[in-house]
Amino acid sequence: MLLRTILARLTLAAALATTAALAVPTSAALAVPTSAAATPTSAVPPTGTASPATTTRAAATQVASATPRVLASANPVIVVAGLSGPAIAYEPLAGRLRADGYRVYIYQLPGLGFGDIGASATAFRGYVGQVLAATGAAKVDLVAHSEGGLVSRYYLRNLGGTGSVGRYVSLGTPHYGTYVANIVAFLGLGSCAGIVACQQMTIGSSFLAALNSGDDTPGSVRYTTVRTVQDELVRPTWNAALADGATNVLIQAYCPLRVVGHLGLVLDGTTYSVIRNALTDAPVRPNCFAA
Repeated sequence: MLLRTILARLTLAAALATTAALAVPTSAALAVPTSAAATPTSAVPPTGTASPATTTRAAATQVASATPRVLASANPVIVVAGLSGPAIAYEPLAGRLRADGYRVYIYQLPGLGFGDIGASATAFRGYVGQVLAATGAAKVDLVAHSEGGLVSRYYLRNLGGTGSVGRYVSLGTPHYGTYVANIVAFLGLGSCAGIVACQQMTIGSSFLAALNSGDDTPGSVRYTTVRTVQDELVRPTWNAALADGATNVLIQAYCPLRVVGHLGLVLDGTTYSVIRNALTDAPVRPNCFAA
C-alpha cells in the first residue's frame, strides 16, 4: 500500500507538471531547459534560461515586494530540480526569484535524475560553467530541491565546485538517506526497482557514506538546509539537515501550523522567505503568513 501511495504521488506530480507545461505560452515554454549539455556562446544565456530582457519583463510584472529588492550585482541563481522534476515545475520558484531581481536559471537533471547522481553532477559542472560564462559572474548561488541537493553537494565536494558557488540552499534533500528508498527493497521489488538514484539515496548506501565522510560543508560556501515535518519522501526528516556549521531550518520550528509537503517546498511562501534570507546572508526570519 505504501509503495502504491508513493508511485501515485509521483504519477500525480508528473501529470500536474505535464498539464502546466501545456498551459504555458510558447514564449515561456522556450525558456525551459531542454538539454543540460547545451553550449551557448558567452553572449547568450544557457539554453532553457530566460534572456535578460525576459527576466526584466517578468520582474516588472510582479507586485513590488515589501522588502528591498536585491542588487543587480547579486550572484546568478541556479534552481536545481529534483528526481522526476521537469524544469517547468520550478518556474513558480524561479518567478519569485526574478521578481526579487535575480538572474535565474533552472537545471533539469539529465534523464530526470533517475541515473547515477555523480554523472548528473558532472553534467551540472558544465552547466555552471555555461552560466558563469554567459553572465560574467564570478560565482553562482544554488537553490536545490530533493535529489538536486545531492547532485549539487557532489559537485561541491568532488568536482571542484566550491570556488564557483557562494551560497547553497537545499530543500527537502535526503542528505543522509531516506527510508522511502529502502521500502522498495523491503517489499521484495529489488533494489529500488533498478533506479540507480533511488539506490544511492537509500539510508546506508555506499554513495551517501562516501559523500558524507569528512566535512559536510567544504569550502567557503554558505550552506543552508530547509526541511519540513510533513515531508512524505524524506524519512526521517532530520536526514535533510547537514552538520559542520550549516544553517538548518525546520519550517515548523518557526511556524508550527505551517503545512508543507515535499513538493510544496518549491511553492511555499514561508519556505521562500527562508530562501531569501539565505541568499542575502540575513538572519533566518521565516514569514509564517507568506502566500
